[in-house]
Amino acid sequence: MKDFYTISEVANMLSISKETLRRWDKNGKLKPSRHPMNNYRVYPSESLKVFEQLGFLFTDKKREEPEEPHRDFNIIELFAGAGGLALGLEQAGLKCKLLNEIEHWPCETLRKNRPHWNVVEQDVSQLDFTPYRGKIDLVTGGFPCQSFSYAGKKLGMDDARGTLFYQFARAVKEIQPLIALGENVRGLVSHENGKTLEGMISILNEIGYDVVTPQVLKAIHYQVPQKRERLFLVAIKKGSGIDFRYPQPFKEIFTMKDALKAGPLYPTDVPESNGQLYPERKKRILDLVPPGGCWRNLPVEIQKEYMLKSYYLGGGKTGMARRISWDEPCLTLTCSPAQKQTERCHPDETRPLTVREYARIQTFPDEWEFCGPITAQYKQIGNAVPVKLAYHIGIELVRALNEYHRASLCRKTTKSTLLYKTA
Repeated sequence: MKDFYTISEVANMLSISKETLRRWDKNGKLKPSRHPMNNYRVYPSESLKVFEQLGFLFTDKKREEPEEPHRDFNIIELFAGAGGLALGLEQAGLKCKLLNEIEHWPCETLRKNRPHWNVVEQDVSQLDFTPYRGKIDLVTGGFPCQSFSYAGKKLGMDDARGTLFYQFARAVKEIQPLIALGENVRGLVSHENGKTLEGMISILNEIGYDVVTPQVLKAIHYQVPQKRERLFLVAIKKGSGIDFRYPQPFKEIFTMKDALKAGPLYPTDVPESNGQLYPERKKRILDLVPPGGCWRNLPVEIQKEYMLKSYYLGGGKTGMARRISWDEPCLTLTCSPAQKQTERCHPDETRPLTVREYARIQTFPDEWEFCGPITAQYKQIGNAVPVKLAYHIGIELVRALNEYHRASLCRKTTKSTLLYKTA
């Protein structure tokens, strides 16, 4: 464990702004000090123990080595997109038996990169999953967050009709996998005052699954150079005895430099690729923004020109006219790198991030190609689960399935021994 953490490191780990940290300093919530070597303002590690979510910094628990699957563990994935989740799970040793996606270009991306995958380009509501019953270990899916009907106190399948979660739950009910893994935006936690998530848990319980306490995982804690947060919902088949544990966070945080330059994440600098360009006026404005800066770094008159009415509304809006710094993780990628509200400008060059830069920030390998027009490529990458995050979840899924498999073999051996002795 380090003795000191910089302002940037603490802000990244807590997913807050540096301004918020400075405010906490003033009101006494945190007590910074000066680094003994360079006199920079830093936070002693002891001062961070007040944050429960940073508890992993203070544990000496040794990280377990990834396990090889004891047999083929098979997956069906719904709403597969461009394959971020499926690829990460594959890297962990799981086998993709079917991937369903309704949009054409993501399907083309999946087929191009994995010709042996069974990619079904179809509305999920039209699929019959009963032929896979008992043959699949894991069903996964990043279903959208949609409101339910709240007619009853305890929500059931009928309350979710018309939503894509209903289709996810239907697939789980028809397939009867050992584990179901749902993925969503962190906003699901508070959607409809928590009722939507509560309803999902109730429905999974109704169809025979116990839900592990849902967790919002920060991608930056799992070797992803991006401040992305995703909610994961893990459901275990009742009576299976499977024990799933969420992956242990890493203490090291990767930055834009790690994403785009040769280093611990990639052996080479990011390959050149296509990317969007700014209109000339916007480029001249963003030329004035330093790395790590935003619209607040512009001259006041230009702030008013660029922000229009938003200038007078107050609030942070630090995603506007935002240039990412080399020494910080990227902000969460969106479906376009040049949206005014969520700008993602290159650290040095005044341009949006390219397709391959986007892909690296999501930890796709450089050889993973994206199909379709450039807008479709950005959308596929922006919507994906970061591959490294999926990989570390996959490691824990393999571990849980291996433990179940070992226990099952032990039970069979014991039963066979008893039968032999009886005979």
